[in-house]
Amino acid sequence: QVQLVESGGGLVQAGGSLRLSCAASGRPFSGYALGWFRQAPGKEREIVAAISWSAGRTYYADSVKGRFTISKDNAKKTGFLQMNSLKAEDTAVYYCALGLSTAALVARTADSWGQGTQVTVSS
Repeated sequence: QVQLVESGGGLVQAGGSLRLSCAASGRPFSGYALGWFRQAPGKEREIVAAISWSAGRTYYADSVKGRFTISKDNAKKTGFLQMNSLKAEDTAVYYCALGLSTAALVARTADSWGQGTQVTVSS
């Protein structure tokens, strides 16, 4: 019903920046919260950040606070994750997802997932 496609991943040196995009097509989108998750080799999926549809509420994992910024453009059905001061530990496949709320996303409840984009940070 709704498809999400991530882009913007790649190889970057530690201390560098990347901006991930998540383009949505179809419905529903209005009213949904956006989340970014990541999964590193040998690790479980973890939430990175989430933002409510109105952008009034945000959530960030402690590991990325002060370095990552989540945003979205509801009219364009596009989400973003600005990643600054990247560390080798940020290396993972990053996924965007839509959920009922930021709380739902924090609880790892999502209705739609993208296919993921690889982020590799070299030290």
